[in-house]
This record gives sequence, C-alpha cells and structure tokens, in this order.
Amino acid sequence: MTRESDVVHGHWDKRFDKVAEALVDEITTGGECGAAIAIDIDGETVVDMWGGHADAAKTRPWTEDTIVNVWSSTKNVTALAGLMLIDRGLIEPTTSVASVWPEFGPNGKRHIEFRHLLSHSSGVSGWEQPVVPEDIFDWDKSTAMLAAQEPWWEPGTASGYQALNHGHLIGEVLRRLTGKTLKQFVAEEIAGPLDADFQIGATPEDHDRIADVILPEDPMEGLPPFDQWPEPMVKTFSGPAPDPAIANTVEWRAADIGAANGHTNARALARILSTISLGGTVGGVQLLRPETVEKIFEVQCDGPDLVLAGQPIRWGLGFGLPKPESIPYIPEGKICFWGGWGGSWETMNPDRRTTFAYAMNKMGPGIQGSERTARYMTLFYDALD
Repeated sequence: MTRESDVVHGHWDKRFDKVAEALVDEITTGGECGAAIAIDIDGETVVDMWGGHADAAKTRPWTEDTIVNVWSSTKNVTALAGLMLIDRGLIEPTTSVASVWPEFGPNGKRHIEFRHLLSHSSGVSGWEQPVVPEDIFDWDKSTAMLAAQEPWWEPGTASGYQALNHGHLIGEVLRRLTGKTLKQFVAEEIAGPLDADFQIGATPEDHDRIADVILPEDPMEGLPPFDQWPEPMVKTFSGPAPDPAIANTVEWRAADIGAANGHTNARALARILSTISLGGTVGGVQLLRPETVEKIFEVQCDGPDLVLAGQPIRWGLGFGLPKPESIPYIPEGKICFWGGWGGSWETMNPDRRTTFAYAMNKMGPGIQGSERTARYMTLFYDALD
C-alpha cells in the first residue's frame, strides 16, 4: 500500500498511482501549496496522502495532522446532521420550518419546508442588508435577521445557493429540536463517534496546525460581469461581501458557520461522508438508516441556480446530484457530492461503496471546484472504471 515519495506522504493503492502523480505534479509546479486526498472503499482507507506546505512562505510542512478551512465542503457535514434529524423521526423533509422555529414563519415563509433548506430552494439564500461579518458570528442576531426577512423568490420553485447562511438555517432547526448548537451536535454525534478530525470552527488549541488559506488573485473569476448578476446573486454575495482572508482570523475560527468554516482534512471528510457511501454505518457506528440514505437521491430541484450565475444544478436532499453538462467530472450514476470555494471536493458513490475527499489551502479561481479538482476527480473515476 505505501508508496512514499519525496513530495507526497502517506499511502495509496497502486490503482490510484495517477492520482498521486497528479498531486505530486501540482505541488511541484506550484498549482498546489499544500493538499491532501483520501479515498475510502468499502470501509477501508485505500488512499490517505498529503504533501506541500501549510503556509504561502513554505516554512511549515503540510503534515498528517494538518487541518484547513474547507469552505462549503462544510455543507456536506451540515447536510448529514440535517438527515440525522430526519432519520431519528424528529422532523420530516416536508415539515414546515415555522412549525419548529415559529419566528421564521412571517413575511411569506410559513410554507418553507425543511427539504427546501436542505436543497437550497428556500428563497432565503443570504441576509438582507445591512449585514456585516460580525453579525453572522452572533448566532442569535443572525438567525433572528433571517427569521424576519422575506424570501427573495417563491420557495421551492428554484434553487438559490445558500452560500453563507446554510448552516444557520439548518442549525437553528437542529437547535430547536435537540437543544444543541450545530457545532456541538457535529462534535458530539458525528465527529466524536467516528473519531474524525472535523470541527465547525476550530478550538484555540488547534490553531497551530491549521493551514493558512491562500487567496486567489480573483476569488470570483469565471463568473459573469457584476452588472449581469441576477438579483438573488447580488444579494447573496453582498450580504456580507465575501473576503476569503477572513478564514485566517480568530473570529472566523471561533464562530458556528455550518456553511463555510469547517476545519478538517481529507481523511476526516472521507471518514464522515463514507456514512453515505456505506449505507449509513461506518465502523460499526450507525448515523443513518439505509432508507434515509436513499432519500438523498430524490431530486428536489433541477434547473438554473439563481445564485450560482444560472448554472444548472440538480439538488437531492442535502447534496448535489450529477449534472454532467454543468460539472463534467462527475459522471452519471448514483453519486452525490459537494465542494468548497477554491477547490475542495467530496463525492459519495453508494453503488461502489466509495468516497473521495480532497482538501487544500491554495484557492483556485471561481466559487465551485477548480482545474485541480477536475484533474483529480477525472483520474479518480478513471481508476475506478
């Protein structure tokens, strides 16, 4: 299994040599600064490799225990938490959010269902102005703001990516049902039982092993000109305006932002998300029943996303489903996935009992995947086939 190189460390099965060679090449040529890839097949970690550096100055190596802010890859774990509520019978996908969170009902939101939150079709994809980052760090204030506003389109009729507030929406429902914060629930009922190195935010004790997020030249490269953005996109990405440098601040790391501030590595993401690929149980720990896993693949929304520049997205219950014309490196099949700003990516493949996870610190341009993501994913599926 072990195929150590001078650049990439860890181990990988021979069939994934080309994935390892691609990671070596990207680190060597500067495409990556530091990164990690993990693959789980049938409950066995057949790939666990990492390399490069944790900082732009290349003074700190990316080690086995390095963690990094993975942006929207966090949403995968938040969605899993939401599915666990359904699995436990605490809520149904069609339950009105207002029946659990009464303050959320006014101003045209009383018919929003829990499945609309999970599938980004709630019409509440961000905060109304004025809003600043300090507001979203304050749970009570930020959720009260969401409860008070109107939806920006008719809920359930289209998706509009809940870029920064996804965890606040699902997390407040979770808090009302369990009495736990999202951060606490993930720590105690997902990461803890699975012995996975994942946390929403990051404790001060872990700051010295966090890789710096390295900013792209243009975080919004590849998107249409601003004057062509639809109104929900403008509102979502200006409330508050995204600044990736915020990920390197103490305040960001202390917050509970289930949409974007998960700190982890590829190994832990593969461990947690193999829950889906393996039918709900990992290493003897059952988080979901098989019938709940099946609900993920029931299409909730399929069409142009009002926040992601009109890109066609097919949403299942909590996760993206294959749409090759939009994301060509995800093939057709029983697959669910999502990734993070700058490139991190995870796919769950129940028919193959296989999970792929990738985390890195040097962000690529754009808001969904990168050329590196496409390269690794293509080689991964080539190897499986």
